[in-house]
Amino acid sequence: MNQSSKLMPVLLIKNETSKLVSVVLGTALSMGDTPKLEDAYDPKSKEHIKNGTFPTEKDIAEEISEFKKALETNNIKVYRPESIENYNQIFTRDIGCVIENKFLITNMISERSREIEAIGHVLNQIPAENIHKAPLNARFEGGDVMPHNDYIFIGYSEEPDFSTYKVARTNKAGVDFIQSKFPEKIVKGFELSKSDTEPRENALHLDCCFQPFGLGHAIIHEQGFKNTEDFNWLLNLFGTENCLTLDKTEMYEMGCNLFSIDKNHVISDKRFKRINSWMKEKGYSVTEINYKETSKMEGLLRCSTLPLCRED
Repeated sequence: MNQSSKLMPVLLIKNETSKLVSVVLGTALSMGDTPKLEDAYDPKSKEHIKNGTFPTEKDIAEEISEFKKALETNNIKVYRPESIENYNQIFTRDIGCVIENKFLITNMISERSREIEAIGHVLNQIPAENIHKAPLNARFEGGDVMPHNDYIFIGYSEEPDFSTYKVARTNKAGVDFIQSKFPEKIVKGFELSKSDTEPRENALHLDCCFQPFGLGHAIIHEQGFKNTEDFNWLLNLFGTENCLTLDKTEMYEMGCNLFSIDKNHVISDKRFKRINSWMKEKGYSVTEINYKETSKMEGLLRCSTLPLCRED
């Protein structure tokens, strides 16, 4: 076996919670200075630019380094994007998603379109037949896509919301494309609440308002869903007694955006006292790290990762 085949990442993702084997973790290298207000494309970043509290490259680099250490301590193979000068490459989740043994390359907003270039060294090790690029009309980002065994949950926006809001990142054509690639799966779409101006009213992606965990639990923010029946559908699926409902402040702080590295092991933010206590009460081991500065850009732990393989 040659060296390149030894390094080849195996693709296998059936859910959000099985034991993690390998992942692409974002980087803060050369993320650049605070962007101009007109160049920001989510309401939370805009808020911090206006307030003079937008995070620095140094602070983000320290937080991601702490995250990397937590992953590697648990024997997880960590790949990193190559650095693009003066370009934000923190939230690798949106570049693509792995479902079963397929890598789906997403169609992101134009401001982020170069991020795929930075993981070419990973994609080049994957057989071409396992990589699928969506047609241009099929828009989706990885933060909206959640494999859940027999299900694929997808956050999206119908028209006119998709054409109206910059923060609407996944459309019905994106949902249909994913369904076409996995006809054996039950693809369940959830319309999300969107706002380009108020971060407490905006669910940027599905993982900003919902997260399942490996022992049958979930964290959920009701107002993140445009339709109450979708929120109730998830409560019914998981059981109300197994769900922790977050308020607007907890959602704003990115409390739904935790990251499972095993069915009973979760990486969380140290700030989330109520959430972390609940997780521990339900039987989870919780690794708590600092990730407050990263959250100012409307993303957190799940957003910073692109899982490639979890144990079957």
